[in-house]
Amino acid sequence: MTDLDRAVEEYLTYLRVERGLAAATLRAYRSDLADFADARGSARDWAAGPDAAQRYLAARTRRGRRHDPGLAPTSLRRRAAAIRGFYRFAFGEGLIQRDVSAHLDLPRMPRLLPETLTVAEVERLLAAPPPEALRDRALLELLYAAGLRISEALRLDREDLSLEGAFVRVIGKGDRERLVPVGEIALEAVRAWLDGPRAELVARHHVEPIRGGPLFLGDRGRRLARQQAWAVVRRAATTAGLASRVSPHTLRHSFATHLLEGGADLRIVQELLGHASISTTQLYTHVTGERIREVYARAHPRA
Repeated sequence: MTDLDRAVEEYLTYLRVERGLAAATLRAYRSDLADFADARGSARDWAAGPDAAQRYLAARTRRGRRHDPGLAPTSLRRRAAAIRGFYRFAFGEGLIQRDVSAHLDLPRMPRLLPETLTVAEVERLLAAPPPEALRDRALLELLYAAGLRISEALRLDREDLSLEGAFVRVIGKGDRERLVPVGEIALEAVRAWLDGPRAELVARHHVEPIRGGPLFLGDRGRRLARQQAWAVVRRAATTAGLASRVSPHTLRHSFATHLLEGGADLRIVQELLGHASISTTQLYTHVTGERIREVYARAHPRA
C-alpha cells in the first residue's frame, strides 16, 4: 500500500466516523479517489503539490478520444470535489506541507434543464400498468403525486403514509424530514395495493412489522429494490410510448413543473421537493418558461 492509499483510507474513515456520510456516498468517494490513486504519477507526486491532481483532472476532461473517453461535466465536478476534499483533509492532518485544495477549481456545472412530461403524457404513463399490477400503479402514482425521489419512495414504511391525513412522511437528502400531501387518486391506488397484494405478501412471508413493514414489497416479501422500481417505470414508459424520455426522476421533475405552471409559489414547491436551497428549485422556472413560450407560439394567432 502506497502513502497515497493510506492517506485515502484515513480520509474515508474520517468521512464515515466523523462526518457520518452514507454508505452510497462513501462508495462514490472511494471510487473517485481510487481512480486518482491509480493514475500515472499520482502515487509518486501527490504530496509534492497540485501538479498531480491538476494533471489528472485535465486528462479526465478529454472526451471522445480513443481509449480515453473522459468524464461528463457532472462526473468531473464530483471527482474534483472529492479530490479537493481529500487534499484539504491531508493538509489539516499534516500529511502534506501545502494546501493543494486552494489550487483545484471545481469545473462549472452545465445548467441542464430537466426532462419533463406534459400532463397528458403523465396520464398515459400512469395508466400504462395493467389492472392487476396494483403495486406498479401505486408506486407510479405516489412518485408523481408527491414528487418523490425513487430512493425516498423505496425507503417508506407503512407508518410513513397516513391514509386518513392524506400525506406521506419523507426522509430526504441530509436526513431532512418533510410531510408531503398526497392526492385522492394516488391514495386510492395505494389503498388497493395495501389491501390486496401487499397484505397477502406480508402474511405469506411473515414480513417484520417494524414501523408497519416496507410500503413497497417485492414478490419475496422484501423491500422493493431500486432496480425493480426502475423496471416498473421503464415498462410503463414503453407501454405509453415514452421509453426514450422517462426515468423515475422524470415524474419528480414533472410534478414540480406542473405545480409551478398551475400557479404554485416557488417556496412551497421547494418545501415539497425537499430542496435545501431555493436555487435548485428555481431551475424549474426555466422549464416552465420554455413551456409557456411553446404554448404561446403554437396557440397565439399573432405569435
